[in-house]
Amino acid sequence: SDVSQIENLYELEVYGSAENPKGTTIANYSFEVCDNIWNIAPCANIVMGEPAFLSEEFSGTDNPDIELVTTSGYSKNGALSVLQRTIRPQIVTTFELPGCIDMWTVKGELPEEEGGSRTSIEGETPNTEQEDKDLVKDGHAFLILSREDSSMILQTGQEIMELDHSGFSTQTATIFAGNIGDDKYIIQVSPSGVRLLEGVKQLQYLTVEQTSTICHCSVSDPYALLMTEAGMIFLLTLKQDAVSGNSRLSMTKPLLPQHSKILTLCTYKDRSGLFRTKPVNENEVPAPVETKPNRSSIEKVYNMDSSNVDDEDELLYGDTDTSVFSSSMDTSQTEVKSPTKSSRLQNDIKPTYWALVCRENGVLEIYSMPDFKLSYYVKNFPMGQKILVDSVQVKDKLSTGSSSFADRSDKLLGEIPALKEILMVGLGYRKTRPYLMARIEDDFYMYEAFPYFQASIDNHLKLRFKKVQHNLIMKDRKSRKKRIEDEGLPDETIRQQRVARLRYFEDVAGYSGVFVCGPYPHWIFMTTRGSLRIHPMIIDGPITCFSSFHNVNCPKGFLYFNKLGELRITVLPTHLTYDAPWAVRKIPLRCTPHFVAYHPDSKTYAVVTSTPENCNKLPKTTSEERDWDTLEKDERFIYPQLNTYALQLYSPTSWEVVPNTSVVLQEWEVCTTMKNVLLRSEENVHGFKSFLCMGTTLSLGEENISRGRILILDVIEVVPEPGMPLTKHKIKVLYDKEQKGPVTALAQIQGFLLTAIGQKLYIWQLKDNDLIGVAFIDTFTYINTLSTVKNIILAGDIIKSIALYRYQEELKVLSLVSRDIKPLETYTAEYMVDNTQLCFLVSDKMKNILMYAYHPEARESIGGQRLLRKADFNVGSHINSMFRVLCRSDPAVDKRAYNADRKHITYFASLDGTLGFVLPISEKVYRRLLMLQNAMTTQIQHIAGLNPRTYRAVQSIRQELRNPQKNILDGDLLWKYLHLSMMEKTEIAKRIGTSLEQLTDDLMDIDRLTLHF
Repeated sequence: SDVSQIENLYELEVYGSAENPKGTTIANYSFEVCDNIWNIAPCANIVMGEPAFLSEEFSGTDNPDIELVTTSGYSKNGALSVLQRTIRPQIVTTFELPGCIDMWTVKGELPEEEGGSRTSIEGETPNTEQEDKDLVKDGHAFLILSREDSSMILQTGQEIMELDHSGFSTQTATIFAGNIGDDKYIIQVSPSGVRLLEGVKQLQYLTVEQTSTICHCSVSDPYALLMTEAGMIFLLTLKQDAVSGNSRLSMTKPLLPQHSKILTLCTYKDRSGLFRTKPVNENEVPAPVETKPNRSSIEKVYNMDSSNVDDEDELLYGDTDTSVFSSSMDTSQTEVKSPTKSSRLQNDIKPTYWALVCRENGVLEIYSMPDFKLSYYVKNFPMGQKILVDSVQVKDKLSTGSSSFADRSDKLLGEIPALKEILMVGLGYRKTRPYLMARIEDDFYMYEAFPYFQASIDNHLKLRFKKVQHNLIMKDRKSRKKRIEDEGLPDETIRQQRVARLRYFEDVAGYSGVFVCGPYPHWIFMTTRGSLRIHPMIIDGPITCFSSFHNVNCPKGFLYFNKLGELRITVLPTHLTYDAPWAVRKIPLRCTPHFVAYHPDSKTYAVVTSTPENCNKLPKTTSEERDWDTLEKDERFIYPQLNTYALQLYSPTSWEVVPNTSVVLQEWEVCTTMKNVLLRSEENVHGFKSFLCMGTTLSLGEENISRGRILILDVIEVVPEPGMPLTKHKIKVLYDKEQKGPVTALAQIQGFLLTAIGQKLYIWQLKDNDLIGVAFIDTFTYINTLSTVKNIILAGDIIKSIALYRYQEELKVLSLVSRDIKPLETYTAEYMVDNTQLCFLVSDKMKNILMYAYHPEARESIGGQRLLRKADFNVGSHINSMFRVLCRSDPAVDKRAYNADRKHITYFASLDGTLGFVLPISEKVYRRLLMLQNAMTTQIQHIAGLNPRTYRAVQSIRQELRNPQKNILDGDLLWKYLHLSMMEKTEIAKRIGTSLEQLTDDLMDIDRLTLHF
């Protein structure tokens, strides 16, 4: 066929223009990793352990500091995941500076004279100092501390020294301090005026009106906004003199409506391009050129809105030419010349400046700077609506002289919560994700801006704000005495209340975001991936103020004051990744992990892993001894894979393998369980010692009887080899003998070893490196989980549900107490401790959590022979591991309602990589939250149309002749109550007969009690 006769250009592109094209062969491929997503699944086994690096200042806390270690991955992707829910900073040094209210760090040039004297004091050469300056670029030069009526100026170098003579103001309190003019100048705001400095040299001093006192300042280079106690606003602009070349501040007073007092304000420098009063490319996109289509049918061409495409694609895939795809899709050959996404991003977006003003009547206004034209108007901003919409500006209330309208507005004014602070920042990649944060009484709101071009108001911003859901609770429970004291606040505490709690930071250990000060401080991170991460930092208690700090001795660190008036100079641990729901660190193993156990005496972790190897042997069935037949096949034969199990010690300091501590199992032998057990021993004074115990199974086929082994390992301490500190630990095998059946589960009970061997439970005593039988009992089919409390044993069978046993040491008797007679495929089982009550939690094959109780006085239990099911809940994930921990003690929690010192939280990890917990609560709190759950079921929109009540109902393989016991509340559903608006929360609280504060306190107490790790 003739190529020139081809009419369809698509066929010409596919088959080419040459009649006989030459064949090409790709020699090799080059793959590059664009991005990766953190995944800790499957969590087959999870344990608690002590963190390796913890500052001495945090060692004396009431609550133990523990972290979680879980198994993750499979085969070459196998790893250990170290999880920390709270951030534990590493303290460099601490200074006691009582009386400080606020602080700031600024960049500038250090004075040369003092720099030289410091070098001589430190005994360093000038070359060393030059190296330090080269090492830390753009470091902070001064630390400004503010007290009630004075300020302290500290010079930060090799040492932190106080400056006696400088251009800074030290006789008055400092309202704000920061850099301006591309970090070349320093601005210091005091209650009476503003100082402009270059290093320690004062360049300019501006004063405001004598009757005005400055109480707040916000800076967006080159602008600064000042606010006085009376609500007046002054604009400072940094301008450069064309003649002298010096920079000066010019002050203007914007003319803003004064119908309502201004409570707070902030400035924002937009780099995203979202803050615009005209649609994107409105004047750049020409009208489509109509051309005659080649086909009879007319097809529509849809142009994608480039503003809705996330800028992360630019990071991952670069500037992609999409001409091939557009030509293949646009078959109508209609040509539309529109700017592509890559060309739009290549053109630098000019930054714009905006001022956000919040008034006493609940109105949020956004003005453009420096002309101060109203560009956005939001009513009832403190009510926390899901979407912030630009409203039509109402007329001045003073011009509408209506008494009824005034009374109505006064009533509304009393119902609107008090707004304390507002902050607008750009987060994420190139700061292109605008976030609006507000602190309103005890609530914390976060909104993200998104484009909205259907706005009908001219010269107003074409965007809206959507509320971001988070679980950050800033509320602090106040006692009645404290409430009375807060009613009459002295004047000095008003200054403390005005201290900004929302602190933007940049490049702290490579992260940027916002730090939330207060009684329960939190970090808010956002990296280039664009996911918002919130991590609490409660280890040092309440934090009053915060500032980033970049110094030779503290590179990319931060400073903060705790409630004791101690200034901490700290850094973030860099071995953890904070771009995750919890701070995580993954240790690659390159093999499949199965079990992990923490050995507290040596502070090491024992990990059981398996590696697949080719199997060319088969066991002989004729002889009683263990013989093998070797199979020889040709080179094209694919041998089956057989896992080889081994135990290895890891040091948590560097997560390296401890040399010469590996215990390799035999061929065809499978490790079915491994735990750290506390057994009786005469080596210690208290009579107990920790040992690592393994249970194995040797399955040689259906024609051979299954056997197993019990291995008891002792981690001993020896003299380390020179230069190898990890060699101070060795593994000594104390006991290694084959048993009559497979060892499927083990535990400890009052210093004895409890094992499940075959269909029997055995209790052993370790004496002279040998196990001596103490008691045994026949069980059911296959015990796969064992858990003990004192002398009570909870055993889970793989198909026969759970059973409760009791061991009487004085009689050496192991007896059955009660059991569940219904069949259940048990995955794992654990206790739930609630003061004097003991219940039993079980997870099954159908992704349920079931709770059983032993009530011999109940008629249904037939004198205690049967365990009664008290609650059930469908988690939606297979749970393979559980553990218990004591509730965290917190002074803000109502101790009478929760009795936290006698409650345990039962945590669980699923094979999907999710973590959760079950917490017992009192009957009064349960009734309140149950009514809230029922109200939330009908209040919120269901995800994908799925009813949460039906989803959480227990699932079963077959129809059971008993009613479900719905006594476990859905915490995820309850927490969505905090995401509702103020009006919705108040309406729900009134509907169920309680108050908004009571429901918030209940959720806050649960959050505080479970804030472990």
